[in-house]
Amino acid sequence: MLVINDRLAIPDSEIEISPIRAQGAGGQNVNKVASAVHLRFDIQASSLPAAAKASLLALRDQRITKTGVIVIKAQEHRTFEKNREAALLRLAQLIRMAIRPLKKRRPTRPGRAAVERRMDGKTRRGKLKALRQKVSF
Repeated sequence: MLVINDRLAIPDSEIEISPIRAQGAGGQNVNKVASAVHLRFDIQASSLPAAAKASLLALRDQRITKTGVIVIKAQEHRTFEKNREAALLRLAQLIRMAIRPLKKRRPTRPGRAAVERRMDGKTRRGKLKALRQKVSF
């Protein structure tokens, strides 16, 4: 059971984890041991609430396929167990990020001093450019 928060958890049966060979340098060990992990989580077929599914599918993340499957590859550790834990942690973080409520934007206006500074800067710039013009007699 992957616990997301105090009200949301994902059963292990919905998460597919398969061992794969890690890429990159690592000597002889990397060629004979499948210690990297491929985690697959189907958003549509999961037991997540509908609002959580919609917000996950709306995320623009390269780990989410067009069919709505989250694919996470973990290969930074030497053991399968640590890579498995790292992949599960990343999945939980992704789901937490998607279900977090967005802050409501409060529109603000610049203060009077900021407006005056901006206008003074524009005036100074205009005078500098006027000095570059051809002199007429």
